[in-house]
Amino acid sequence: MLIHWHGVLFLTAVFVFSTKATWPQAAISAMPAPLTSAQIVEELQRHNLARTEALQSLKSIRHYQAEYQGFSKEIVARMEVEYSYDARSGKRLRIVTMSGSKIFCDKVLKRAVDGEMEASRDSGASALTPANYKFHLAGIDSLGGRPAYVLDVEPLVADKFLYRGKIWVDASEFAVVMADVEPAKNPSFWISRTRIRQTFAETNGFWLPEMNRSETKVRIGGTAAFSIDYGKYEIVANAPLVTDASRAH
Repeated sequence: MLIHWHGVLFLTAVFVFSTKATWPQAAISAMPAPLTSAQIVEELQRHNLARTEALQSLKSIRHYQAEYQGFSKEIVARMEVEYSYDARSGKRLRIVTMSGSKIFCDKVLKRAVDGEMEASRDSGASALTPANYKFHLAGIDSLGGRPAYVLDVEPLVADKFLYRGKIWVDASEFAVVMADVEPAKNPSFWISRTRIRQTFAETNGFWLPEMNRSETKVRIGGTAAFSIDYGKYEIVANAPLVTDASRAH
Protein backbone atom coordinates (compact mmCIF):
# COMPACT_ATOMS: atom_id res chain seq x y z
CA MET A 1 0.00 0.00 0.00
CA LEU A 2 1.30 3.43 -0.87
CA ILE A 3 0.18 5.26 2.23
CA HIS A 4 2.65 5.38 5.10
CA TRP A 5 1.11 4.40 8.42
CA HIS A 6 4.13 3.74 10.66
CA GLY A 7 4.27 7.31 11.93
CA VAL A 8 1.17 7.10 14.05
CA LEU A 9 2.31 3.80 15.51
CA PHE A 10 5.68 4.55 16.95
CA LEU A 11 4.73 7.87 18.49
CA THR A 12 2.00 6.33 20.59
CA ALA A 13 4.41 3.59 21.58
CA VAL A 14 7.26 5.93 22.41
CA PHE A 15 5.36 8.50 24.48
CA VAL A 16 3.44 6.95 27.34
CA PHE A 17 2.62 10.29 28.92
CA SER A 18 3.66 13.40 27.49
CA THR A 19 -0.61 20.57 24.17
CA LYS A 20 -2.77 21.84 22.00
CA ALA A 21 -2.08 21.41 18.29
CA THR A 22 -2.12 25.11 17.49
CA TRP A 23 -0.61 27.00 20.38
CA PRO A 24 0.05 30.68 19.82
CA GLN A 25 3.66 31.61 20.34
CA ALA A 26 4.05 33.83 23.38
CA ALA A 27 6.78 35.30 25.49
CA ILE A 28 8.28 32.78 27.90
CA SER A 29 6.86 33.53 31.34
CA ALA A 30 9.99 32.43 33.20
CA MET A 31 13.27 31.07 32.01
CA PRO A 32 13.67 27.40 32.96
CA ALA A 33 16.69 25.97 34.74
CA PRO A 34 19.79 25.69 32.53
CA LEU A 35 19.92 21.93 32.11
CA THR A 36 21.92 19.79 29.69
CA SER A 37 20.19 17.46 27.24
CA ALA A 38 21.23 14.48 29.40
CA GLN A 39 19.65 16.06 32.48
CA ILE A 40 16.43 16.85 30.60
CA VAL A 41 16.12 13.27 29.33
CA GLU A 42 16.85 11.91 32.81
CA GLU A 43 14.08 14.09 34.28
CA LEU A 44 11.75 13.08 31.47
CA GLN A 45 12.29 9.40 32.26
CA ARG A 46 11.85 9.96 36.00
CA HIS A 47 8.58 11.85 35.60
CA ASN A 48 7.23 9.35 33.06
CA LEU A 49 7.94 6.50 35.48
CA ALA A 50 6.09 8.32 38.28
CA ARG A 51 3.08 8.87 36.03
CA THR A 52 3.11 5.25 34.87
CA GLU A 53 3.17 3.97 38.45
CA ALA A 54 0.31 6.28 39.45
CA LEU A 55 -1.97 5.25 36.58
CA GLN A 56 -4.39 2.38 37.16
CA SER A 57 -6.47 2.52 33.99
CA LEU A 58 -7.75 4.77 31.23
CA LYS A 59 -9.95 4.55 28.16
CA SER A 60 -11.09 6.67 25.26
CA ILE A 61 -12.70 6.51 21.83
CA ARG A 62 -10.23 7.35 19.06
CA HIS A 63 -11.05 8.60 15.58
CA TYR A 64 -8.73 7.45 12.78
CA GLN A 65 -8.77 8.88 9.26
CA ALA A 66 -6.75 8.19 6.09
CA GLU A 67 -6.95 10.35 2.95
CA TYR A 68 -5.29 10.19 -0.44
CA GLN A 69 -5.42 12.93 -3.07
CA GLY A 70 -3.90 12.49 -6.51
CA PHE A 71 -4.72 11.90 -10.18
CA SER A 72 -7.94 13.94 -9.73
CA LYS A 73 -9.12 11.42 -7.16
CA GLU A 74 -9.77 11.57 -3.43
CA ILE A 75 -10.06 8.45 -1.28
CA VAL A 76 -11.09 8.59 2.38
CA ALA A 77 -11.44 5.97 5.11
CA ARG A 78 -12.48 6.42 8.73
CA MET A 79 -12.45 4.19 11.76
CA GLU A 80 -13.58 4.53 15.37
CA VAL A 81 -11.52 2.57 17.88
CA GLU A 82 -12.10 1.90 21.57
CA TYR A 83 -8.82 2.23 23.47
CA SER A 84 -8.30 0.92 26.98
CA TYR A 85 -5.29 0.56 29.25
CA ASP A 86 -4.97 -1.38 32.49
CA ALA A 87 -1.83 -1.39 34.61
CA ARG A 88 -2.02 -5.17 35.04
CA SER A 89 -3.00 -6.33 31.57
CA GLY A 90 -1.70 -3.54 29.32
CA LYS A 91 -3.49 -1.87 26.41
CA ARG A 92 -6.31 -3.04 24.18
CA LEU A 93 -7.66 -1.61 20.93
CA ARG A 94 -11.08 -2.65 19.61
CA ILE A 95 -12.46 -1.46 16.28
CA VAL A 96 -16.00 -0.10 16.74
CA THR A 97 -16.96 1.27 13.32
CA MET A 98 -15.45 1.64 9.82
CA SER A 99 -16.57 3.73 6.85
CA GLY A 100 -15.32 4.86 3.47
CA SER A 101 -12.83 2.90 1.37
CA LYS A 102 -12.75 -0.75 2.48
CA ILE A 103 -9.26 -1.19 1.02
CA PHE A 104 -7.94 1.76 3.02
CA CYS A 105 -9.67 0.51 6.17
CA ASP A 106 -8.10 -2.93 5.77
CA LYS A 107 -4.66 -1.97 4.45
CA VAL A 108 -4.05 1.29 6.29
CA LEU A 109 -6.22 1.83 9.36
CA LYS A 110 -6.31 -1.77 10.59
CA ARG A 111 -2.56 -2.06 10.04
CA ALA A 112 -2.03 1.06 12.13
CA VAL A 113 -3.91 -0.56 15.01
CA ASP A 114 -2.00 -3.84 14.60
CA GLY A 115 1.31 -1.97 14.43
CA GLU A 116 0.64 -0.08 17.65
CA MET A 117 -0.10 -3.33 19.45
CA GLU A 118 3.10 -4.82 18.02
CA ALA A 119 5.14 -1.89 19.30
CA SER A 120 3.55 -2.06 22.76
CA ARG A 121 4.74 -5.64 23.25
CA ASP A 122 8.35 -4.38 23.35
CA SER A 123 8.00 -0.75 24.40
CA GLY A 124 11.62 -0.55 25.50
CA ALA A 125 12.80 -0.94 21.90
CA SER A 126 11.03 2.27 20.91
CA ALA A 127 11.26 4.24 24.17
CA LEU A 128 12.57 7.79 24.18
CA THR A 129 15.81 6.91 26.00
CA PRO A 130 19.58 7.11 25.42
CA ALA A 131 19.45 3.40 24.55
CA ASN A 132 17.60 4.31 21.34
CA TYR A 133 18.45 7.96 20.63
CA LYS A 134 21.07 10.69 20.65
CA PHE A 135 19.79 13.99 22.09
CA HIS A 136 20.92 17.56 21.51
CA LEU A 137 19.49 20.65 23.22
CA ALA A 138 18.41 22.95 20.38
CA GLY A 139 17.01 25.76 22.51
CA ILE A 140 14.08 26.93 24.61
CA ASP A 141 10.65 27.72 23.20
CA SER A 142 7.27 28.86 24.50
CA LEU A 143 4.11 26.82 24.03
CA GLY A 144 0.99 28.54 25.30
CA GLY A 145 3.18 30.75 27.49
CA ARG A 146 4.84 27.74 29.13
CA PRO A 147 8.60 27.27 28.65
CA ALA A 148 9.70 24.09 26.92
CA TYR A 149 13.07 22.60 26.09
CA VAL A 150 13.51 21.79 22.41
CA LEU A 151 15.55 18.66 21.74
CA ASP A 152 16.89 17.33 18.47
CA VAL A 153 16.55 13.54 18.49
CA GLU A 154 18.49 11.14 16.27
CA PRO A 155 17.90 7.37 16.31
CA LEU A 156 20.85 5.09 16.93
CA VAL A 157 19.48 2.54 14.43
CA ALA A 158 17.12 2.75 11.45
CA ASP A 159 13.98 1.11 12.83
CA LYS A 160 10.37 1.50 11.71
CA PHE A 161 9.25 2.50 15.21
CA LEU A 162 11.94 5.17 15.70
CA TYR A 163 12.16 8.66 14.24
CA ARG A 164 14.32 11.77 13.86
CA GLY A 165 13.38 15.40 14.37
CA LYS A 166 12.46 17.66 17.28
CA ILE A 167 10.53 17.20 20.50
CA TRP A 168 9.30 19.82 22.96
CA VAL A 169 9.60 18.94 26.68
CA ASP A 170 7.63 21.00 29.20
CA ALA A 171 10.21 22.64 31.46
CA SER A 172 8.27 22.15 34.71
CA GLU A 173 6.35 18.92 34.14
CA PHE A 174 9.05 17.19 32.07
CA ALA A 175 6.53 15.70 29.67
CA VAL A 176 6.75 15.62 25.88
CA VAL A 177 4.11 18.08 24.68
CA MET A 178 4.84 18.12 20.96
CA ALA A 179 6.89 16.25 18.36
CA ASP A 180 7.75 17.25 14.78
CA VAL A 181 9.53 14.28 13.24
CA GLU A 182 9.96 11.86 10.35
CA PRO A 183 10.50 8.08 10.36
CA ALA A 184 14.02 6.77 10.88
CA LYS A 185 13.36 4.18 8.19
CA ASN A 186 11.44 4.73 4.97
CA PRO A 187 8.89 1.89 4.79
CA SER A 188 8.56 1.92 1.01
CA PHE A 189 10.31 3.00 -2.19
CA TRP A 190 7.05 4.66 -3.25
CA ILE A 191 7.25 7.15 -0.40
CA SER A 192 9.48 10.19 -0.86
CA ARG A 193 8.95 11.82 2.54
CA THR A 194 6.70 11.67 5.59
CA ARG A 195 6.31 14.42 8.18
CA ILE A 196 4.59 13.71 11.49
CA ARG A 197 3.23 16.15 14.07
CA GLN A 198 1.96 14.87 17.40
CA THR A 199 0.63 16.85 20.35
CA PHE A 200 -0.12 15.87 23.93
CA ALA A 201 -2.49 17.35 26.52
CA GLU A 202 -2.66 17.19 30.30
CA THR A 203 -5.60 15.42 31.93
CA ASN A 204 -5.67 15.11 35.73
CA GLY A 205 -1.90 15.36 35.88
CA PHE A 206 -1.30 12.80 33.12
CA TRP A 207 0.07 13.90 29.74
CA LEU A 208 -1.60 11.85 27.04
CA PRO A 209 -1.70 11.81 23.21
CA GLU A 210 -4.12 14.40 21.87
CA MET A 211 -3.70 14.57 18.09
CA ASN A 212 -1.44 12.90 15.54
CA ARG A 213 -1.18 13.85 11.89
CA SER A 214 1.24 12.58 9.29
CA GLU A 215 1.54 13.70 5.69
CA THR A 216 3.26 11.59 3.05
CA LYS A 217 4.42 12.55 -0.42
CA VAL A 218 4.05 9.67 -2.87
CA ARG A 219 6.66 9.37 -5.64
CA ILE A 220 4.17 8.61 -8.39
CA GLY A 221 2.08 11.64 -7.43
CA GLY A 222 -0.34 12.70 -4.79
CA THR A 223 -0.37 13.19 -1.04
CA ALA A 224 -1.51 10.83 1.68
CA ALA A 225 -2.57 12.02 5.13
CA PHE A 226 -3.19 10.01 8.28
CA SER A 227 -4.65 11.39 11.50
CA ILE A 228 -5.74 10.20 14.92
CA ASP A 229 -7.94 12.24 17.25
CA TYR A 230 -7.41 10.50 20.59
CA GLY A 231 -10.69 11.70 22.10
CA LYS A 232 -11.58 12.37 25.71
CA TYR A 233 -9.94 10.19 28.37
CA GLU A 234 -11.51 8.52 31.37
CA ILE A 235 -8.76 8.02 33.95
CA VAL A 236 -8.51 5.99 37.13
CA ALA A 237 -5.40 6.66 39.22
CA ASN A 238 -3.98 4.55 42.05
CA ALA A 239 -3.50 7.73 44.06
CA PRO A 240 -3.52 11.49 43.45
CA LEU A 241 -0.58 12.27 41.20
CA VAL A 242 1.97 14.48 42.93
CA THR A 243 4.01 16.51 40.47
CA ASP A 244 6.76 19.06 40.93
CA ALA A 245 4.27 21.75 39.92
CA SER A 246 1.67 20.66 42.49
CA ARG A 247 4.26 20.63 45.28
CA ALA A 248 4.90 24.31 44.63
CA HIS A 249 1.30 25.28 45.56
